[in-house]
Amino acid sequence: MSGLSHQEMLDASVHFGHLRKKWNPKMLPYIFMERKGIHIIDLNKTNEGLERAASAMKKLARAGKKILFVATKKQAKDMVAKAAEEIGMPYVTERWLGGMLTNFSTIRKSIKKKQSIKKLLEEKSTALTKKERLMLSREYDKLDRILGGVEDMSRAPSALFIVDISHEHIALAEAKRLGIITFAMVDTNSDPTQVDFAIPANDDASKSVGLITGYLVNSIKEGLAERQKEKTDDYDTHEQQGEGDSGSAEKGNRRDAARNRNLQKRRRNRTSSSSEGGEE
Repeated sequence: MSGLSHQEMLDASVHFGHLRKKWNPKMLPYIFMERKGIHIIDLNKTNEGLERAASAMKKLARAGKKILFVATKKQAKDMVAKAAEEIGMPYVTERWLGGMLTNFSTIRKSIKKKQSIKKLLEEKSTALTKKERLMLSREYDKLDRILGGVEDMSRAPSALFIVDISHEHIALAEAKRLGIITFAMVDTNSDPTQVDFAIPANDDASKSVGLITGYLVNSIKEGLAERQKEKTDDYDTHEQQGEGDSGSAEKGNRRDAARNRNLQKRRRNRTSSSSEGGEE
C-alpha cells in the first residue's frame, strides 16, 4: 500500500487540528501551519505515520496476533466496531473498564458470567419468573454492550489501536504498563511520544476516523491473507511429501518383491542342479 492521497485526506478533514490554545507542544513536528487560530496538520507526516503503522499491523496480523481496537467516542465507536468485526479483531467501543488489561482474569470472569446468563435465558425449561427473566436480560444486555467486543479474547492482546489517546488515557496507561504495542490517531492536543506508532490526524471528525481506520484495516486484511496462504502452502507441501513418501515406499516394496523372486529362482536352480548331480 502506498498511503492516502492528499485529496482524500483533505476531503475527510484529516488535516484539521485543535485551537492553538489547546495544543500540545510535542505535536510541533507534525503541524504544517496555523489558520484562523486552528492548527493544520502536515499531511505528509500523516502519511508517514500511517504507512509505518500499517506495515507493523500487517506483520502482527500475519503472525496471528490480536490487535484491540479502542474508540468510545460517539462519532467513532460504531465505525470502529464494524471495522474490527470485519477482520475478526476485538474491540471496546463503550466504556473502558478499569483493569481491562491489567486485571484481565477478572474481566474473563465477567465474560463467563455473561455467557452463563445467555445460556440460562435460552433454556426454555428453566423455571424463571417473568421478573427474573427481565432482570437477567437487562444484566446480559449491559454486559454484552461493554464486553461483547472482547468476548472471544482469551488473553491480553498484542497491540492496541486507539482513537484519541487523551480520551482513552486509561486504556493507554494499562497498555504501557504491560508493554503492549500502541497505535493511535493523535490530534494536536495530545502527546505523540506516549504511543509507539503515532498517526497525526483529526481524531474528532467521523470521516477522518473512518478513512484512517479503513486504511489500517485493509493492511490487516493483507496480513491475514498472507497468513492464510502460508498455511495453505504448508498443507500442500506436507501433502506432496506424504505422496512422495508413499511413492517411495511403493517402489521399495516392488524392489523387495523382485529381489525375493530372484532369490527363490536361484534357490530352485540350485536345488534342480543338486538333483541332477545325484542321478548321475
